[in-house]
Amino acid sequence: MRGEDIRRHGSGNIGATNVWRLYGRGLGLLVAFLDVAKGFVPVLVATLMHGHLAGALTGGAAILGHWRPLFLGFQRGGKVVATCGGAFLGLAPLVGLASVAIWIVIFLVTRYASVSSMIAACSLPVLSLILGEPWPVVAFSFGAALAVLLLHRPNVARLRAGTEKRVQLRRRRDPEPNTS
Repeated sequence: MRGEDIRRHGSGNIGATNVWRLYGRGLGLLVAFLDVAKGFVPVLVATLMHGHLAGALTGGAAILGHWRPLFLGFQRGGKVVATCGGAFLGLAPLVGLASVAIWIVIFLVTRYASVSSMIAACSLPVLSLILGEPWPVVAFSFGAALAVLLLHRPNVARLRAGTEKRVQLRRRRDPEPNTS
């Protein structure tokens, strides 16, 4: 929308967190919504028309497509969190809603999108098992959690080094100039 390649700025990631940091809440929320929709719509349609196995396979395809997008020449895309969340909302809505709630709580407490994402992803298999979801959902939940964790390895390194950036919910005001 701004004529810039987001991959050349900030973290180099095409996801909502990088867009939010660089261009503000409005564009960040728009990207998050579109990434969720990218997972939700096709998975919901596949699940309703053909069952959980088709929905899980479609979710896997959506996640792979977000990680290595065709329109970017299969180069690095996003870290699949929002697309994964959308896929679970379409495949197993209670699992999806619970993991979104977990993401929000952890994010509000830590302000780290990466920590929230990894914890929410790790909750997917647990929630799927507790809620008695069918085997395709459980299998997909393990694969999705693994994908999110693997794609967040650089974030883990930054967390350990103390250099991971927290997300600012509001823009900082510039300090007033010193007139003395």
